[in-house]
Amino acid sequence: MSPQFRIKLALYINYFVFAILLNSVGIVILKSQKLYGVDEVQASILELFKDMPIAIVSFLVASFLPRLGYKKSMLVGLAIVTFACLGMYFGNSFGAAKLLFLAVGVSFALIKVSVYSTIGLLTNNQKEHNSLMSSIEGFFMFGITLGYFLFPMFNDAADPEGWVKVYLLLALLSALSFLFLLFSDFHEGDEIPGSNLVDDFAQMMKLMTKLLVIVFVFTAFLFVMVEQGIMTWLPTFNERVLDLPENLAIMMTSVLFIALGVGRLVAGQLVKKISWFWILVVCILVAILMVQFVLPNAINSKITDVDSLLDIPLYGYAFPLIGLFLAPIYPLINSVVLSSLPKTLHSSMSGLIIIFSAIGGTLGSRAIGYLFKNVGAENAFTYTIIPMVLLMGCLILLYQLTKEKDSTSG
Repeated sequence: MSPQFRIKLALYINYFVFAILLNSVGIVILKSQKLYGVDEVQASILELFKDMPIAIVSFLVASFLPRLGYKKSMLVGLAIVTFACLGMYFGNSFGAAKLLFLAVGVSFALIKVSVYSTIGLLTNNQKEHNSLMSSIEGFFMFGITLGYFLFPMFNDAADPEGWVKVYLLLALLSALSFLFLLFSDFHEGDEIPGSNLVDDFAQMMKLMTKLLVIVFVFTAFLFVMVEQGIMTWLPTFNERVLDLPENLAIMMTSVLFIALGVGRLVAGQLVKKISWFWILVVCILVAILMVQFVLPNAINSKITDVDSLLDIPLYGYAFPLIGLFLAPIYPLINSVVLSSLPKTLHSSMSGLIIIFSAIGGTLGSRAIGYLFKNVGAENAFTYTIIPMVLLMGCLILLYQLTKEKDSTSG
């Protein structure tokens, strides 16, 4: 096994672990409403506890993580989250859930900046970067999918406390990931942005003055707002609107994540032959059409006598397939911007990506939670068309700016 392959494998495993933890927030929101006596808006604050630490920690540490070391940063993240999972098991309360997602947010900031920066060290051109980024993000989605089957395995109507046992398993998985990374060879290069810590931070701030970066972060913000809003509230939508039993409502959400995973893996191959811009234009247009025409049919369908996923009629699966078309957007826009910058700035740029993604995710989840409560679960997702249209405009601007940069550098 080559050293480069071991590094890639470590990145995949770490992302897989955090995929389960980060995106269990939708499940915990659903359980919190049932077990901890909170309403939709109160429950949606868990997204804030997850995303704001990601943004704050990314802002504080991204510029100088190369000095600390990407491997050490990931080890610290895995250690924190191992203890946080144990805390959720023994705490089993809404307060413990807040602390869990706070810890997950802090840890994921360290993990994600390190992973994104390391991708730049492992690739030599934009096509390689696009492909590896899409593949790792696709694997992330399959980790999420596993989570949506893990939780129902521990969810027992006869034992309301039984579901938190999944966090013992997640603590073990985090600990194993820690050990694998600890014993992996990890050559990180010498990609330090500035001459000292102050200069490192100044380099990240200078990035915010570039028009390309400004347009990009707004694009990422809009996309995550849409994706996270749908991802977080789909279990509640499945239960309330489609009238699915709780376990099936959770498992049914896995269709979205399977679609996201497949979409990103396919995009990782397509981008080798087709321009990233045209892939994303088609994806956004189809996603808008699905919200406009497919979603109403799913809402109006009457699903009865359902005991397993096989009992759900085909039209019940239609809306989660929007994941196929949302999937390529995030990794490809990230890759386009990162691969257009010097590798010394990848850690700083990764920090900005994560900050604005976290803010977008929080606002998306909070907005959908507000809409669920005030306009009804059957109407909430319709409003995602607004940021999708804005996203298309940002994408066109981003394409023009990267074309200009390529022609200037050429």
